[in-house]
Amino acid sequence: MNTLILDTNAYNRYTAGESVVLDAIQKVDVVYMSIFVLGELLYGFKWGRRERENRLLLRKFLGGAKSRILEGTEATSEHYGSLKAHLKKNGTPIPLNDIWIAAQALETGSTLVTFDLHFEHVPGLRIWTG
Repeated sequence: MNTLILDTNAYNRYTAGESVVLDAIQKVDVVYMSIFVLGELLYGFKWGRRERENRLLLRKFLGGAKSRILEGTEATSEHYGSLKAHLKKNGTPIPLNDIWIAAQALETGSTLVTFDLHFEHVPGLRIWTG
């Protein structure tokens, strides 16, 4: 099965109608929304001026036939621990939520759609290249 995980910035570009993200989503079977990305989005909605509209858009996205919420598991935690240790050892730390998101991408074998270059420090992570 061909799957993607959207990073927060990729979801934001999706809602802005950016064609490269829309095209990527159309080409896969499943689009995962990490519980960690979901938390980042909901936090951002709280600080914005369009919380209600953003929540409605998110609900519509999550209700789509391809969308699945990806929750944390014990395997996610194993990947997280290994990744965090590897990144620290190599002197290439990335934000904690991004380690969780990368762990879920590795766990599911999904490609991560992101515009953050620091994910390149995560070994074995498949990153969407547009």
